[in-house]
Amino acid sequence: MQTDIVPLLLGLVIFLASLISIRLGFSVAIIEILLGAVSGNLNLIHTEPWMTYIATLGGIILTFLAGTEIDTDLMRANFKGSFLIGLFSFVVPFLGVGTYTYFVVGWSLSASMIAGTALSTTSLAVVYSVLVETGLCKTEIGKLIMAATFFTDMGTAIALSVLFIRPTVYTAAFIGVSALVIALATRYSHLLFDNPRIRAAVVEPEVKFVFLLLLIFIYFAGIGDGQAVLPTFLLGLFMGRSLVDRGIALRLRTIAYAVITPIFFIVGGMNVSIAQITGAIGLFVALLVIKIAMKFAGVYLLARKYIPGGSMYTTLLMSTGLTFGTIASVFGLSMGYIDAGQYSLLIGVVIASAVIPTFIAQKWFAPVHSEDVTVGRHTLRAGHQE
Repeated sequence: MQTDIVPLLLGLVIFLASLISIRLGFSVAIIEILLGAVSGNLNLIHTEPWMTYIATLGGIILTFLAGTEIDTDLMRANFKGSFLIGLFSFVVPFLGVGTYTYFVVGWSLSASMIAGTALSTTSLAVVYSVLVETGLCKTEIGKLIMAATFFTDMGTAIALSVLFIRPTVYTAAFIGVSALVIALATRYSHLLFDNPRIRAAVVEPEVKFVFLLLLIFIYFAGIGDGQAVLPTFLLGLFMGRSLVDRGIALRLRTIAYAVITPIFFIVGGMNVSIAQITGAIGLFVALLVIKIAMKFAGVYLLARKYIPGGSMYTTLLMSTGLTFGTIASVFGLSMGYIDAGQYSLLIGVVIASAVIPTFIAQKWFAPVHSEDVTVGRHTLRAGHQE
């Protein structure tokens, strides 16, 4: 009888990533991405269809959990700052990368727009994972960074929809179902969550209900050629308070972080082809430098104004990419806007931008190492997070 060794090897990588993360003090997401890249390029692990689906689910769960962490009152009070940071975090790199690849490198207009879209993103999954591990997700600066990240990714989703996706009746169905699910779940989920028999059950029906909602988004997004990330974030945003107060979000995070989200980061790393990147290393470095430079141009001055005590940390985290950058690259390849070489370059830059700025931010610019972090009219006392 032939058995599949991939799940065993994947489990080993997930466990080793946790140990290495604890030993080195780096985000486990970074370690999982790097180990995924090593495993994929050495052909130690090959991607199977079930891994791709679980990876998709992992990105969706991270997005949902990020939404539950947003303080809506704080977001409204500091809407201008988070919106402007998120907007320019998208617009400036989109224009910079698109202009460079079109006029300097000579890519087609469609390929240049795909490149601009893919490299203008900020990974909500990476940002959320880092903020959770550092404890900053409970602070004002962490919540504002996640809010700004959401606005950046909204720009990416809008760009893909307006520039490339041709709406159909199925797209309308996806939007309608998403709006209906969000409305009904927000209004009536308490009937399930507050049922004494359900709350006392050890089989976690509340967590399974959340998983069901996320699977609905994924299914209808596939039918409508849409992206489940935005409705997922909105669902987490609107349901966040009830889930956190009842401890459901914490249980969901525990389950997800054990296996599901590591597969998301590992599969992301496995998409990098070292051979194709080294074959065009000059362009790879140029794209990476331009992406990060454009992020700094769009974010840093605004961060200094609205988050002066954590401006560099904010800018570095806003420079990360993964989820939407990968989505945009895969979309461009599948639709024929970019070829395999361009795809590998973009994916490589996306992965590198998930690792390098995160490492620098955690190593030298984490707000917990400063005296105070000022956000808007508030002051966060560093080192006293909950």
